[in-house]
Amino acid sequence: MRLDDAELERMMSQGESFRVEYKESLDGSASVGIQEAVCAFANDLSGSGQPGVVFVGVKNNGEPIRIGITDQMLIQLSSIKTDGNIVPPPSMLVEKRTLKGADVAVITVLPSDSPPVRYKGDIHVRISPRKGIATVQDERILNEKRRAHTLPFDIQPVPGATVSDLSVRRFDEEYLPKAFSAETLEANERSTNQRLATTKMIASAEDQTATVLGLLVLGKQPRDVIPNSYIQFLRIDGSELSDPIVDDETIDGTILEILGRIDDKLRAHISTGVDLTGSDKEQRRSTYPLAALQQLMRNAVMHRAYEATNAPVRVTWFNDRIEIHNPGGAYGTVTRENFGHPGVTDYRNPNLAEAMKVMGYVQRFGVGIATAKKELEKNGHPEPEFVVEDAFVQVTIRGRSS
Repeated sequence: MRLDDAELERMMSQGESFRVEYKESLDGSASVGIQEAVCAFANDLSGSGQPGVVFVGVKNNGEPIRIGITDQMLIQLSSIKTDGNIVPPPSMLVEKRTLKGADVAVITVLPSDSPPVRYKGDIHVRISPRKGIATVQDERILNEKRRAHTLPFDIQPVPGATVSDLSVRRFDEEYLPKAFSAETLEANERSTNQRLATTKMIASAEDQTATVLGLLVLGKQPRDVIPNSYIQFLRIDGSELSDPIVDDETIDGTILEILGRIDDKLRAHISTGVDLTGSDKEQRRSTYPLAALQQLMRNAVMHRAYEATNAPVRVTWFNDRIEIHNPGGAYGTVTRENFGHPGVTDYRNPNLAEAMKVMGYVQRFGVGIATAKKELEKNGHPEPEFVVEDAFVQVTIRGRSS
């Protein structure tokens, strides 16, 4: 993915194209333009299969400006991948490079293997010299670029499952208004099947086979086709699995239903006490902070393996701790050694991550564990303990020390 200096300088000198964008700075509307360019390069409408590059600190004639490339600027540019505005998250590299004798910020964007990619609900594309919002024909081309043998598992077609296995009403009333900008919906040029294909719920407008994502998000009975798509919840009165079980529930349905029901279950088992020590005013503290548990649960559902296993996500709530166990170990650039480190993230299910963002269960990508740690610390808990193996990840959240 990392291009050498000679190639970058050649691209800088050739003018803006379907692979090159210049920005002089991050001021004003430039930041939006950069994100639109990243989205367009990820879509790779031309089908070149080659990375696109955004040069920041470069004039329209391809010459550097020498504005000074700071660490803060690089951090801001890197956040494009995780701020949730571009979905599914793009594969991109942000660097400070010395080109033509000056420092330049370089964003290298790889074509997505599951287009179309959207920025704030719009599909941006470019074929030199045209750049803008995708037409219906552009969307058809992007949908056709997806091929089953290269697709992430979450958007592979499921043999035997069709549109009839999906709730089109839920799609029209709940998902579409959140997935697309109002302008795109008002255009009203796309059929329901075209929109299902663009959101990757079916293979294509012509091939109406439901995808794994479609069944997880819109399925009438998801577990009939994806048997591991549920959460097994246990509340144990004690500290060992052999102690009495006081609550046992299988939580299934669509992703939206599962996340809503597990939130309700967590709330039901969290108790709040009054602490008067060290203060003239009473302080109410929960046994566990709901926000932390929600982040860890959503991470488990988003990053778990849905293939080659029949195991569900398991939540076991003991008197002294909570254990969340999900099938599927570290993935991609995430390893046992860097798991949970700030800024280190990858996606086994990038399109499910996109859908969870659309449905409001994710605001930003890559911050769930950091948020959980912060909430636990505020409530007086030790840091969560992670066990990362090839086949699973388990997190243990221990009760407050006092």
